[in-house]
Amino acid sequence: MPAKTKTTARRVLIVDDHPMMRTGLAQLINHEPDLTIGAEAGTASQAMETLAKQCFDLLLLDISLPDKNGLELIKDIRALKPRLPILVVSMHDEMIYAERVLRAGGRGYIMKQEGGQKFLAAIRQVLSGKVYVSEKMASRILENFSGGPPDRSESPVQRLTDREFEVFQLLGQGNGTRAVAEQLHLSVKTVEVYRAKIKEKLELKTATELIRYTVRWVDAQGQR
Repeated sequence: MPAKTKTTARRVLIVDDHPMMRTGLAQLINHEPDLTIGAEAGTASQAMETLAKQCFDLLLLDISLPDKNGLELIKDIRALKPRLPILVVSMHDEMIYAERVLRAGGRGYIMKQEGGQKFLAAIRQVLSGKVYVSEKMASRILENFSGGPPDRSESPVQRLTDREFEVFQLLGQGNGTRAVAEQLHLSVKTVEVYRAKIKEKLELKTATELIRYTVRWVDAQGQR
């Protein structure tokens, strides 16, 4: 049986701010007869511009982009292309991000350190209309859904809402309250309310403890 031609292959858009990562993904995908890279983007704005002009069968997305929070970008893409499946490919801990991605409208989450065959399996699973997460993450989601006992190893950061988490990340990147407010298009007072809620959920007593905690957490994520 002859292999499918690239004209009938499923078109993939890669959105990642690291050129080498995009190149590696493109090489892997373009070797598959049923898949082809339709375009690449390095920022959220480039991704939205490309999606407005072209049609794709799948979006591969890194949620760490320089110009926009990845979770918010997923929501924007869902509004523009509600039927486009999104598979997040990230270096960040799936225990922190995967459920947030699914709630935002993504169809899967895979860590960048996974091997090529697992990565291709994730792509095809999402293209087939299913959701992809690791076995460990799937077990966790089912446990939560069934009302099982709380995971004692759960990070306190997982208790934060998506907006609180966004504020938390920006604080950890060295942004002050006013800068966070400007980036998220919120009032300073609203950001202060989020800061107070974050501090309460993380059981921190002072603003200094909060900043120290956020900076350490963001630094640790960057070293993964």
